Amino acid sequence: MATNAGRGDAPRLSLTSPQPGERVREIYRVTLVGGAIDLALGVAKIVFGVTAHSQALIADGVHSLSDLATDVLVLYAAKHGSREADEEHPYGHGRFETLATVGLGVALIATAIGISVDATRRLFNPELLLTPGVWALVIAALSIVLKEAIYHYTMRAARRYRSNMLRANAWHSRTDALSSVIVVVGITGTMAGLSYLDAIAAIGVALMIAKIGWEFGWQSVRELVDTALDPDRVDAIRQTIEAVDGVEALHSLRSRRMGGDALVDVHIQVDPTLSLSEGHQISETVRAQLIDDIEEVSDVMVHIDPEDDEMATSTGALPLREVVQKRLDHYFRDIEAAQHIEKVTLHYLDGHIRVELLLPLAVLPNKAAVMALRRRFNEAVASDSQISTVELRFY
Repeated sequence: MATNAGRGDAPRLSLTSPQPGERVREIYRVTLVGGAIDLALGVAKIVFGVTAHSQALIADGVHSLSDLATDVLVLYAAKHGSREADEEHPYGHGRFETLATVGLGVALIATAIGISVDATRRLFNPELLLTPGVWALVIAALSIVLKEAIYHYTMRAARRYRSNMLRANAWHSRTDALSSVIVVVGITGTMAGLSYLDAIAAIGVALMIAKIGWEFGWQSVRELVDTALDPDRVDAIRQTIEAVDGVEALHSLRSRRMGGDALVDVHIQVDPTLSLSEGHQISETVRAQLIDDIEEVSDVMVHIDPEDDEMATSTGALPLREVVQKRLDHYFRDIEAAQHIEKVTLHYLDGHIRVELLLPLAVLPNKAAVMALRRRFNEAVASDSQISTVELRFY
C-alpha cells in the first residue's frame, strides 16, 4: 500500500499565522525603513570620511551601501519569490532570491578586494596616509547605534513572519555595526598618533565585507545544488515524524532549501494491514505536523510504505491485480467455497504477495472447518513462488 501527500494540497495556515499578503507588506515596510537608514548612513560615512580624512570610514560607508543592495534584493525577492507556483515553476519562485544573492555575494567580494588594494597601497606609501578628524569618530559611533537598532527591528519582524531572508538581512545590519566598531578603533588609534591604524582598519572592514559576500554566495550555491538542511534541523524533522501516531519507522528522509523555505521528502512505514484511507490520514498528519513545528518547512511529500523497502526484498517484479486474479481463479476452481469470495485483498510484502479472502460465514458447516478450508486454499497456491500465504476473513 502506498499513497502520497504533498504539493497538490495548499499549505495549512494556523489561526495565528500571518496571511501571505500581510507578510509581504510587512517585509516591504521593514526593509524600506532599514534601506532609508542604510542610504543615509552610507552617504554620511563617505562624505565625512572624505572631509575628515578617514579611509576606514569611507570603507564602512561602502559597507553600509552594500546593506542597501541587500535591501533591494529583499524587496525583489519578496515580490517575485512570493508568487504562487505555476506551470513553469511547479516548486514556486523561491530561487529568484537565491540567484540574486549569488550576484550580490560576488559584488561584495569585488568591493572588498578594491578597498583592500587601496588601503594596502597607502600603508606602503606613508605620504598617502590620512589623519581622520573627530567627526569621523562621531559618525562611526552613531552608525553603531543605528545599525544595532535596525538589527533588532528587522529581527522582530523575521521572527513574527518566520522569514530566513529577513534574518539574513538583520545579521547583515549587525555586521555593519561590528565593522563600525573596527572603524572607531582605527580612527581613535590614528588620532592618538598611530596614523597607519586607519588603513589597517579599512583592510579589516574589507575582510568583513569579503566574508559576508562569500557566505552569501556559498550558501546560495549550496541551495542551488540542493544541499540538505543542517543536521540539527534534520534531527528535529525526524523527531517530529516519529512522534506521529501510526508511524512505525521512517527512511529516505531528504530535505532542501527553496529561498527562505525548506522542502522535505520522506518515506514512512506503517502497519501493512491498515486501510488505504488510514495510511493517507497518517501521511497528512505527518505533513501538517512538520509545517506547524518546523518553521522553515513549507511543503512535505510523504510516501507510505507497508515495510522498509530499503531492507525488504523488492516487489517491483510482481504482477498486478488483473494477472493475480486470473491465477487465483485457476487455482481455486475446484474449491466450492471460492464461488462465494466477496473480496480479494492483496498485500505486497517482502518480495511476495499475501492474499486475503473475505468469505461469508455460511460457507462453513462448523468451526472446525475453518482450518481445513484455510489449508485447502494455501495448498492450491503452493506451487506459485510469488504468492506466500492465503488468509481467510469471514463476515
